[in-house]
Amino acid sequence: MTSRSMPAVADVGRRAAEILDRMRAHPAYDRLHGSSMKYSSCWATFTGYPAISRWSLERDAGPLLVEALRVLALKAAVFELSGGDEQAAELLVPAPVDEMIHAVLAQFTLMSRMQADLGVVFPHATELEEFTYTRGCVTDAFYAAAGWGEQPLRYWLDSAEVTRRLDLLNAHYQAAGLGRDGRSHDFDFDQPETVVAVSG
Repeated sequence: MTSRSMPAVADVGRRAAEILDRMRAHPAYDRLHGSSMKYSSCWATFTGYPAISRWSLERDAGPLLVEALRVLALKAAVFELSGGDEQAAELLVPAPVDEMIHAVLAQFTLMSRMQADLGVVFPHATELEEFTYTRGCVTDAFYAAAGWGEQPLRYWLDSAEVTRRLDLLNAHYQAAGLGRDGRSHDFDFDQPETVVAVSG
């Protein structure tokens, strides 16, 4: 995704690092952290987190939250430095990280308070999202410029790799009676059925 108002990489990196530091110093940060982790344990799609190899919510939620907060800081920096361009701020993000972003943004009251106190906007517009993240895109350049080191490739998956993995997962979902991406099933919970044990 490109935008004519996309700001300079170095400026975004510097501003995003400042925003993230201020988020972590905010009095509500610990509550935001805890609430986001709880949310992710009661809701998960079939197309985000499960694309992670040998995925475990208990093990992966913490590192994913770190990545989600970094991306939110990047998006806020782009939004601010581009003069409020929502399209520019809707950075390409890998599916697992995007799912954790949703968990953070679901903490609406806390995020609203943090936005007001920090004087920043954490933009998110579903209709502008594109699921075409590829390694080496501008999101990666912003991330590097913020000084956060290497992205954990366990979570920063190319969209082509996510698609490959979801195709494999869908074969298992369908064998278990779930429609593609877990979007449907024919289980009738009003009828007694044999319970199928699921490991994990």
